[in-house]
Amino acid sequence: MKSRVESPGKLLQSERLEFRIYRDEDFEFLCSLLGDPQVVRFIGDGETRSRSQAYEFLYWIYRSYKEAPETGLRLLVRLEDGKPVGHAGLVQQTVDGAEELEIGYWIAPQYWGLGYAKEAAASIRDYGIERLGRKRFVSLIQPENKASRKVAESIGMGFEKAVSMGGKEVFVYSLDVAEDGGKKG
Repeated sequence: MKSRVESPGKLLQSERLEFRIYRDEDFEFLCSLLGDPQVVRFIGDGETRSRSQAYEFLYWIYRSYKEAPETGLRLLVRLEDGKPVGHAGLVQQTVDGAEELEIGYWIAPQYWGLGYAKEAAASIRDYGIERLGRKRFVSLIQPENKASRKVAESIGMGFEKAVSMGGKEVFVYSLDVAEDGGKKG
């Protein structure tokens, strides 16, 4: 899988996906993700969000771009037809008091099973290593989310520990990059 680093607006491009910053016109797609019980069942408290909560989430994404322009969630746009299929990115998280960089990914249900999550996660991992020089990544995954655990494992992450976040058990999958550039889960 080949990734190309792009301008700040386009974080990168993979074989089938363009990773670009969210814009106001992407709100309806974001709202559809946040309002879909299938998408959010393993995100946070598992509850869908209202339109006003979706606006708050979009503004959080915008703030993250200002605070750390090279990270944050990016809209995943399919190259073949320009359709958004989900979002992915590197997100700052605090886990057990430690600052971590999470590889996060959400895909709209109509695109599940097509390999977009794996492609996005691998591209984000490579971007973090090659462009940002990061040596450690995590993914925070609820235990029942077998598909997301499989994606994390497919990009070299391994189960590290279980933690409690927001009153829910969450599995921390991690990847530590060896000094020689090799990956170890």
